[in-house]
Amino acid sequence: MSTNLPTTYDPKNVEEKWYKVWENNGYFHAEVDKTRTPFSIVMPPPNVTGSLHLGHALDNTLQDILTRWRRMQGYNTLWLPGTDHAGIATQAKVEEQLAKEGFSKYDLGREKFLERVWDWKHQYGNRITQQLRKLGTSCDWQRERFTLDEGCSKAVQEVFVRLYEKGLIYQGNYIINWCPKCQTTISDIEVEHEPKIGKIWHIKYPVIDSDEYIVVATTRPETMLGDTGVAVHPEDERYRHLIGKKVMLPLMDRAIPIFADEYVDKEFGSGAVKVTPAHDPNDFEMGLRHNLEQVVVMDREAFMNENAGNYQGMSRYEARERIVQDLKAMGLLVKVEEHEHAVGQCYRCDTVVEPMISKQWFVKMKPLAEPAIQAVLDGRTRFVPERFTKIYLNWMENIRNWCISRQLWWGHRIPVWYCQDCGEVICAKEPPTSCSKCESSRLEQDPDVLDTWFSSGLWPFSTMGWPEKTGELEHFYPTSVLVTGRDIIFFWVARMIFSALEFMEDVPFREVFIHGLVLDAQGRKMSKSLGNGVDPLEVIEQYGADTLRFMLITGNTPGNDLRFQFERLEAARNFANKIWNASRFALMNLADYEGDDFQPEYTLADRWIMSRFNRAAKEVTRNLERYDLGEAGRVLYEFIWNEFCDWYIELIKPRLYGKETESSKRTAQMVLAHVLRKTMELLHPFMPFITEEIWQHLPHQGETIMLAPWPALEEGQFDEKAEEDMIVIMEVIKAIRNLRSEMNVPPGRKAELILMAQNDSITKALQTGESYIMTLAGISQLEVVPINPVKPEHAVTAVVSGVEIYLPLKGLVDVEKELARLQKELENLHKEVARLAGKLNNPGFVEKAPKDVVEKEKAKLLDYQSKKAAIEERMASLGG
Repeated sequence: MSTNLPTTYDPKNVEEKWYKVWENNGYFHAEVDKTRTPFSIVMPPPNVTGSLHLGHALDNTLQDILTRWRRMQGYNTLWLPGTDHAGIATQAKVEEQLAKEGFSKYDLGREKFLERVWDWKHQYGNRITQQLRKLGTSCDWQRERFTLDEGCSKAVQEVFVRLYEKGLIYQGNYIINWCPKCQTTISDIEVEHEPKIGKIWHIKYPVIDSDEYIVVATTRPETMLGDTGVAVHPEDERYRHLIGKKVMLPLMDRAIPIFADEYVDKEFGSGAVKVTPAHDPNDFEMGLRHNLEQVVVMDREAFMNENAGNYQGMSRYEARERIVQDLKAMGLLVKVEEHEHAVGQCYRCDTVVEPMISKQWFVKMKPLAEPAIQAVLDGRTRFVPERFTKIYLNWMENIRNWCISRQLWWGHRIPVWYCQDCGEVICAKEPPTSCSKCESSRLEQDPDVLDTWFSSGLWPFSTMGWPEKTGELEHFYPTSVLVTGRDIIFFWVARMIFSALEFMEDVPFREVFIHGLVLDAQGRKMSKSLGNGVDPLEVIEQYGADTLRFMLITGNTPGNDLRFQFERLEAARNFANKIWNASRFALMNLADYEGDDFQPEYTLADRWIMSRFNRAAKEVTRNLERYDLGEAGRVLYEFIWNEFCDWYIELIKPRLYGKETESSKRTAQMVLAHVLRKTMELLHPFMPFITEEIWQHLPHQGETIMLAPWPALEEGQFDEKAEEDMIVIMEVIKAIRNLRSEMNVPPGRKAELILMAQNDSITKALQTGESYIMTLAGISQLEVVPINPVKPEHAVTAVVSGVEIYLPLKGLVDVEKELARLQKELENLHKEVARLAGKLNNPGFVEKAPKDVVEKEKAKLLDYQSKKAAIEERMASLGG
């Protein structure tokens, strides 16, 4: 055992050193072991294009705490890591590279382009996993997976074919969300709706063979070129006589019908709605109900196409401007109003998405959603906090069919082939060599790839070898808990649940621990546009991973968003330094420690700290079990800083310095070493690096703190009487210190003290703790007596639970000087009280000044009055 710790804690050296030891020795790895209870987590796979951000840091810190805790508890613990191929983002990265070289993907062709993407992945794809190591993540890197690796790809093909054969995957024309920049469809939940101030244009549509017209309102005038109808509510008296007639579509001279549909809100706008089935999801549904034509007026880059008449070739926004000008010139523009509405944007590139008719692949969701709803209602999967259950159920009960095809080259290509001779559609796990119908060899595979979430939805079981029946699946599945952010309940959590129930016939995880988002100090989302992002790697470089981890999990409750504040980061670093300095002191005083092979003589302080540690261990374990990791961290902070460092170490210094018997010193050393080691074990899941470094310097058994047993509750160490007695003693010491401070007693000047105890039990406690009070409160002579009517003269007093404290001032302060100083302070306070009272009694000020200014002045007056009363009381105690 080496008892020498460096003077200051340097996280860089410690963290890099220990992570290498942990990983190289295989401490993170788990094999199937049927003799042990499994605990398993799958890491939400970060995008292979990504770099560590604070959301990752929080999510992985929470997972690591749970994993390290369960590992120490003796579970066979698997935390399975991996990355997602991130179809849109990764393809965009490589296309950007090609553009700089003057090429496009089409110049290379699909096969060569994919080679370039794989090259990029091999070169840069492990960046985020290396960054995760810096955070201290103890995941099983030997089992690392990638959503496009051979095993995951096999699982994807199996799932697609099975769903297709079951009739749950189909192809059809549907309104989809198209991103003109990413050049692919994106799902409903990948569209971010940002409230924006736009305009709403009111346009006249002339009724054919009539002098009447219908006014429609639209936020997208460019889509009117594709209108194929006008809808009104069937009960709207204003338009009932027009139902069945036609209007002339302005600018296009196309006759379109007026029809009735209950979807129309007669109270909104004019009560009449233009219907563009090819460019609006609600209009699409109405178009199907009323057999309307679907006219597409934009191309895939959001430029107006050949169906847009005179506006062909214009961008959608250029066309909007020209259309408004032309309508105004024709006298058909009634009015323009400002209007706030939610604009759908691509979650990847922030481009405004365009609803478009397109032939896509879909999954029928209702048959899959129903068992996934029931599994949560039955409690087979439980959300923590419970309030997220309602959010999940609401989305699942109103789920729409899932568009799973993407117009990309990077990803899992749809396993469907088309016969070029007879048109047969072949869905197969392996590429067919000939048509099953006509035996032609002229087969072409569908060019689209699957939505990235299709593969990550299989993550809990595809990563463990499914569709093969592996030992890992048998032992570690279902996983114990999923830890993830509230923002991907729909993206990912729901998809894993219904996929697992369909293919594994069991839930993918027993519990879902939902955490909030990391916001900036003002409560805003972190983004490039706001410039308010914080790089966790820079934080780790400056403060250390332990500090970042502890800051992220404390002061927060499950499911709630967290504000990142550098003040809290500084506080966490101060905590790490406090632990380090206390450990240095302990180790310096353990240099001659000979072990615990002797009969200890426990003092009140020893019994108290062991009881308090046991209580802290119980509370930390209880909070970890209920996923309140922030509260577990708070309990540890309070115990380490306030009880162990500020009290116990101070209480035992005389014993360590040899001012008592050798047995007393050895007992103090034994308790100090035991409690510090156990405390490091309790803190290890939260701050793994500093705890390993300190633990290795302490007397211990085993190779690493990672595999040390989790501190078990020792019922025999609970000592309520010791805790009660120490509370009295600590309150007395704190009260005396306050009195000395208030009276400006120099720190080195010893004082006499009289304590009047309420009962025999308190008397005994004070007598037992006499040496503690004298040492820590600077007392030269202490008298403990029962409470009686005769009080000491010329003494300052304080009262704590069951004890009256009297600190005689004779010899402590120069009474005349102190009275003069207090009198001067009192005079100044008199002036301030009079000034503020006069100000607040002036109606002109109270009525005209801002309310917050008046309230501040009232608060000042109360504060000055309180200080004045305190000084008068102090002067009275001095005989003034």
